[in-house]
Amino acid sequence: MSNNQFWRLSYDTGLTDLDPKEWEISYVDAIRETFERFPDNLAFAFMGAKVKLKELDQYANRFANMLIAHGLKKGDVVGINLPNIPEYLIAWLGTLKAGCVASGVSPLLSTEEMEHQLKDSAARCLVTLDAIFAGRLVHIAEKLDELKLVIAANVGDFMPRVKRGLGKLLKKIPQGKVTDLTGKYVLHFKEIISPKKYPSDPPRVKVTPDDLAYLQYTGGTTGLPKGAMISHRNSVANLFMAQKWGEWKKGVGVALSGFPFFHLAGTFFAANAVYLGWPQILIPNPRDTKHICKEIKKYKPTHLINVPSLYQMLIANPLFKKLNHSRLQDCVSGAAPFPEESQLELESIVGKGKLLEVYGMTETSPITTMNPVKGKRKRGSVGLPIINTDIILVDPVTGEKVPPGEPGEICVKGPQVMVGYYKKPEETKNVIDENGYLHTGDIAIQDEEGYLRLVDRSKDMLIVSGFKVFSRKVEDILSQHPAIESSALVGIPDPKRLGSEIVKAYIMLAPGYDEGKDEEIIKKDILKMASRKLAPYEVPKIIEFRQELPLTSVGKIDKKLLRAEARS
Repeated sequence: MSNNQFWRLSYDTGLTDLDPKEWEISYVDAIRETFERFPDNLAFAFMGAKVKLKELDQYANRFANMLIAHGLKKGDVVGINLPNIPEYLIAWLGTLKAGCVASGVSPLLSTEEMEHQLKDSAARCLVTLDAIFAGRLVHIAEKLDELKLVIAANVGDFMPRVKRGLGKLLKKIPQGKVTDLTGKYVLHFKEIISPKKYPSDPPRVKVTPDDLAYLQYTGGTTGLPKGAMISHRNSVANLFMAQKWGEWKKGVGVALSGFPFFHLAGTFFAANAVYLGWPQILIPNPRDTKHICKEIKKYKPTHLINVPSLYQMLIANPLFKKLNHSRLQDCVSGAAPFPEESQLELESIVGKGKLLEVYGMTETSPITTMNPVKGKRKRGSVGLPIINTDIILVDPVTGEKVPPGEPGEICVKGPQVMVGYYKKPEETKNVIDENGYLHTGDIAIQDEEGYLRLVDRSKDMLIVSGFKVFSRKVEDILSQHPAIESSALVGIPDPKRLGSEIVKAYIMLAPGYDEGKDEEIIKKDILKMASRKLAPYEVPKIIEFRQELPLTSVGKIDKKLLRAEARS
């Protein structure tokens, strides 16, 4: 650890590092006490269905015993290709109990992307929706030699009978035909959790802190996704660090998260809730803000966990503004920049000081920084390095430490840093240096109190005539114009200047703003404002209006796609 962790002076009073011995335990062993202490606590609620912790434990045990009965062993990978439905939690926990490795597979992946991830991970089992089974898996199954077991679920299986029947009748619940697959054993999920087929007792598998818990694929901004290996030690350490920081106590919270479980942030908050004995309100479709508002009204969550784009969608729904948010303690936000104007609007609805911005990445299990719970929260800042964590900021080009107040790449050292990239030792060496620091690719400025403000991804940083242009800064300025709902900045190689780029802005206009207005006049007005607030080299040279901006599976603007489009 660095001897100059000056940011600790900004910590909440009494906050100190945990003893590393605390995470010399697997997640499976860590949660045992919760199930024994709170068996009748609600584990999750889903579309009218409710499941207690003791029931979740039994379901997960049956799933684990099913894996073992079908020949899966410690270290085998189980792909979980589901939205946020009960089957995801059961499969995730059962996978860990069997000593296997959970690998989230986004239901939004194309057939080719799904094939790549399952092949690269050598997944032995896949849990998927019947609709994906019929629509995608059947086309690639024969190419997946390692895959031996497939389990199909339906979105409506846990719903109350009337709601399930109505949903299928109105075709609101996707369905697909489940058929035999050559060389693979196919099961229906509802068969597995029935007490008739597999035992409810815990499997006789010893899971250790060194065993892998997750093989989580991270797309990055270029190239094929890589599998980040997260051990039980990595995961448990990060859980305990965040819990102490957030003062999260067992049995006294209710969580509602729109983060997909197939993203490590979603899994992380779900794992926290199970460990803490907090009920989780499952949200299968995070874009259905009307349903989210109904669930908030019914269950009165103490903690909301979402990406900024979902908070912005909630803000736009009048129902959200009418809700009683007095029980709400924190609105945790991460995974993408949160425009300051939207932050102010959110806190005007839920209460001042309730927004808690955090920062992390798949490779750090995932949390690295958080704003203080009791102390000063700086709007637009992702907070301070959490306990047991060290950071340094370096120049992304030279690798040298940058002076205070200057932008530099965040490098992280701590027990939450991944084991490495699966089957990619050279890629691992490229991001984890000889001193154990993970080079994140994220550029930030750290102020005199230790608070970090992200300014860009290193790959999103533009170079214009030798000057660095931070896309996030420009996007924040553009968001101040009333015409702009959201924007994304990309660089196009400048044909007249080798090594220089042209700044292009993709802009989604605010609803109704362009009615009866000339687009060229709107562009000129935007550029006029930008010219007042930005350096000449930062001002976009090209503006393109879009009806909508493409999003990744977790709600981030997909700059990789926009960059490819702009440069094609």
